Amino acid sequence: MIHIAETLTVSSIENFLTPGEITTLISAVDDALGDDGLRRFDTERTTTLHSIPGQTSEQAMAVYEPAGRLEIHPPPETAAKVLAHAVERAMPVLRRALPALTSCREWMYVEYAPGQHITPHVDGIAPHPADPVRQLAGISVVLEHAEDGGEFFVETTSNPALWSDQHGGDGYDPAMAFTHDGADHSADWFRTMPRTRWNVHPAPGTALLYGSQVTHGTEPVRTGRERKFISWLISEA
Repeated sequence: MIHIAETLTVSSIENFLTPGEITTLISAVDDALGDDGLRRFDTERTTTLHSIPGQTSEQAMAVYEPAGRLEIHPPPETAAKVLAHAVERAMPVLRRALPALTSCREWMYVEYAPGQHITPHVDGIAPHPADPVRQLAGISVVLEHAEDGGEFFVETTSNPALWSDQHGGDGYDPAMAFTHDGADHSADWFRTMPRTRWNVHPAPGTALLYGSQVTHGTEPVRTGRERKFISWLISEA
């Protein structure tokens, strides 16, 4: 049974990746990027995992990543194996925070160059809460920090506008609450809602967990590159 606390969790797993695994992941990504990675995976990229009902992928990208970002999805095979092993190793800790956790989705490599960032948004549990695959939380792990900027953040609020009138059932705790659809910068109600921002600068190799109903994003990079892998922790009915 999924409790609202799982979808609002904010936590960390220090040493999720070993120094050797970080080196292996950086090498695997650099090999995949080659000489034209910026063109193939950023400036000429036309697909995105983000979606906004009634809008095209191009429009969704303009809302979520107004200055673009580099994405490699699926990840290089070597990277996928390293990350799968790290998740398996961390399962006892992950399940302490997320008791309903069953598995982790495929990972994605993302990279932010100067000016690039992700605007605040809520991932949501599923297109419909009754769907058999439910996202409990996002997970991200930094390989290398930008020299300046690029910090990950979560935002909290007591404003009731964030929440719908839908409640539990179908494998959820009876007191479960759900955020409104469209909690992103395409919606005036969300963009103007008062919120408090909490920035974080984790050590490379530390995994951050952020619940699927937690508002989150990244600050613009000012100098250098912010390099990380991200995925989503799910509960399968």
